[in-house]
Amino acid sequence: MQRAQQIHTWLSQIFGDKNFEINYLAGDASFRRYARIQQQNKKYMLMDAPPEKENCQPFVQIAAFLQQHGTRVPHIVAQDLTQGFLLLEDFGDVVLSNVLNAQSVDQFYTQAFKQIIQLQVIAPDAEIFPDYSPEKLTQEMRLFDQWLLPALNISLSTQQQDLLTQSYDWILQNLAQQPQVIVHRDYHSRNLMLLEHEQNLGVIDFQDAVIGPDSYDFISIVRDAYIQWPKHAVQQWIEQFYAMLPASAKHHRDLAQFQLDVDVMSIQRHLKILGIFVRLYVRDGKSGYLKDLPRVMWYLRDELQHCESLQPLYQFIEQHVVHAFTTKYGSYKEVVA
Repeated sequence: MQRAQQIHTWLSQIFGDKNFEINYLAGDASFRRYARIQQQNKKYMLMDAPPEKENCQPFVQIAAFLQQHGTRVPHIVAQDLTQGFLLLEDFGDVVLSNVLNAQSVDQFYTQAFKQIIQLQVIAPDAEIFPDYSPEKLTQEMRLFDQWLLPALNISLSTQQQDLLTQSYDWILQNLAQQPQVIVHRDYHSRNLMLLEHEQNLGVIDFQDAVIGPDSYDFISIVRDAYIQWPKHAVQQWIEQFYAMLPASAKHHRDLAQFQLDVDVMSIQRHLKILGIFVRLYVRDGKSGYLKDLPRVMWYLRDELQHCESLQPLYQFIEQHVVHAFTTKYGSYKEVVA
């Protein structure tokens, strides 16, 4: 209640005596919340990020940087970082995930790929974008054994712990060899928006951007945790994106190597997501992501199956995890059409 009053007071200072309406939107996976502000015939988006839980500074810095370099992000109309309030341009309600179908996906994904490439050729500013460090990447993969496995009542033997550690280390070696670029880090169909009267997709939720492997944003969208496409379509997009990469990113890196890089990056991300979705339920009481767990597990198993160096991890999951997982969370049927 106190927070709502603070928001109302702040908006009153911005709009003066003009009347405005505040309509809060459904929550997401973070401590941030959003509200649509209607003021006469204008609409804005309010980001409410309690400063003890969320830091708005990266959002503000990255938004300015991306806007300066041609990425379509929301304009910041007003800000109060002390209280954790941002008043943003309203991108509307048309999220890419709501308009994707077999007929439209190629067109929209081509737009998305161009935007990724545009982002990747920008010289990153190390003062704004932190490195996607080995420590951070490992911490993310460890969410798999810290949250998913305990939820399945799976206790690791010393040998199994070593197997996971060795697998994670091998993944890190591959990721370190990929070209390091600006990475949005959550570039998928729910964070891209169709804007009225504009060709470029609007990009949101970019505050966690880092400098990391160039396959990351690509796999985030073509192997989206919320939607799956037939393998032949994904393969076509892999070839399309590889062709779009600058020459520097293809130096000593043929299509087969890029294919491997894509699979390894996908494995890292899906290990993380499995842990995060379980944590959101167990720790935070958010059950909405449980329905997506079977799809993410399907991705992980499929990617591991094709990665020769990670066969021990694949066998561990097949023999010790899959049965308990499907019993608790269900199974996923591959999209083949």
